[in-house]
Amino acid sequence: MKNIRILLADDHTLLRAGIHSLLEKMPGVEVVGEAADGREAMSMVKALLPNMVLMDIAMAGLNGLEATARIIKEFPQVRIIILSMHANEEYVLQTLRAGAAGYLLKDAATAELELAIQAVAKGDTYLSPAISKRVIEDYVGRTSGQKGPAEQLTPRQREILQMVAEGKSTKEIAFLLNLSVKTVETHRAQLMDRLDIHDVPGLVRHAMRTGLVPP
Repeated sequence: MKNIRILLADDHTLLRAGIHSLLEKMPGVEVVGEAADGREAMSMVKALLPNMVLMDIAMAGLNGLEATARIIKEFPQVRIIILSMHANEEYVLQTLRAGAAGYLLKDAATAELELAIQAVAKGDTYLSPAISKRVIEDYVGRTSGQKGPAEQLTPRQREILQMVAEGKSTKEIAFLLNLSVKTVETHRAQLMDRLDIHDVPGLVRHAMRTGLVPP
């Protein structure tokens, strides 16, 4: 490994510090910055142009899945490894469709972290061994060519769905996204129609199932 510039994105300060410490001990790896949420990660990718991002999947405001999709769209050369607590095939599929190059469980051994970085730096895709590749292949095969309801949402609708699931009010969402209350209400009504879910508890369950918010 040579000259691998890594941005670390996780909303837990202690966890970031621990991973940062591990990365510093790896030859040829440089941690160029740390981000506490998806929006900060996007800004830091633009400013620092890292080769790779280690991205937590569950972050408030803008989750790792959405941040990954937006970063890959603008900076396709950046390789992203998702960090997650969940060995759930739907989570993994969502990250691969978002453009991530790897999916690593947070309870993985230190040696696996280095192995994942090496593999992704070479252009390979890395999945933690605890995740059954056969299950993922079967899942991809069953859904090939079909878009799930969540994938039919616009990025803004997915963003609002996450905030609704996090318990934020319409006024809070409007303030955070610099939108009018009416615009937020329109997006919310449209995403409910597309998902065919017409109550907040249902939206929360859907957001958990698809990885927008942690269970």
